[in-house]
Amino acid sequence: MSVKVYIPTPFRRVTGNRTFVEADGADVVGVLTDLEQRFPGFGEMVFDEDRQILDHVNVYLNNQEVRSLAGGETAVSDGDEVSVIPAIAGGEVLTPEEVERYSRHLIMEQVGPVGQRKLKAGRVLAVGAGGLGSPVLIYLAAAGVGTIGIVDFDVVDSSNLQRQIIHGTSDIGRLKVDSAADRIADMNPNVTVVRHSEPLTSENAMEIIGQYDIVVNGADNFATRYLVNDACFLLSKHLVDGSIFLFEGQVTTFFPGEGCYRCLYPSPPPPGMVPSCAEAGVLGVLPGTVGGIQATEVIKLLLEIGEPLKNRLLLYDALAMEFRTVRIQRDSACPLCGEAPTVTELIDYEEFCGSPFHEGAVASQN
Repeated sequence: MSVKVYIPTPFRRVTGNRTFVEADGADVVGVLTDLEQRFPGFGEMVFDEDRQILDHVNVYLNNQEVRSLAGGETAVSDGDEVSVIPAIAGGEVLTPEEVERYSRHLIMEQVGPVGQRKLKAGRVLAVGAGGLGSPVLIYLAAAGVGTIGIVDFDVVDSSNLQRQIIHGTSDIGRLKVDSAADRIADMNPNVTVVRHSEPLTSENAMEIIGQYDIVVNGADNFATRYLVNDACFLLSKHLVDGSIFLFEGQVTTFFPGEGCYRCLYPSPPPPGMVPSCAEAGVLGVLPGTVGGIQATEVIKLLLEIGEPLKNRLLLYDALAMEFRTVRIQRDSACPLCGEAPTVTELIDYEEFCGSPFHEGAVASQN
């Protein structure tokens, strides 16, 4: 019988660095023996001196541990999948179901099992479950980010459904954190969702944001944007900031101590100068593009790969279908991250911006 065998990272040095191999055998031991004959050294990794499967190695047949079946004598059939999962010291462990779910990640050299465990161990906070938050949450959950926090006080309205794709018609009137959490649970039950259905304010931002590794900002008002920026800097958290308006979007990633939103925009525009999306509108598909880029930035940060948008601002013009990148740098005179900071704790952001947090809460109308 020919079966597909998943090879874990510690064993790949003997299989030519292959994640999956084909093997023949009538039962599990037969399959492992075939691999032993083809790949010298493999047998020492799975069998003891009595030809029994080592205690620290679990073997799964189609996601079921064979010790709960007939052990090494468990019969296999054409098309079955066998997974060899050894104990690993520390870190997150992938279950056989997760191995199957994330198989397209696991075969990527840049991700693999080690990277997937990094995603599983990750803790990410999405500020807003609206236009930008929707694709961010969907893609982070699908990718296997282990813990996702959502802070949003708003309820789903029919006008949201043109762009806020994590919600549906049946969710109208529900809290967005509840609607989003249910969608994530249906998509990937391995993800833990933490719901913060409360206003994000100067009083609770440090406590909420402090629980996470990376923050993704999808709020639609300047008061929340500066609040999240300042809290992330003070807590030394990575911040992936995104914004949208009409046909245009912006994305950048701030590293702790290497610049901040105040370096880019030292002060907010006067109240009323820049209308919100609720006032001017937004192309429904626009947040999908911008939110997808934000999710990509988060995944790169968790995997520690690639070149994040550090000290760069990505500008997207949907009408012209153009992407441009401009350089940004830390401002030595910045009141938050500069050489002589004057902002050393969270302030009154409604007064600073001259506008409210939409009645004191995180709004997610983007």
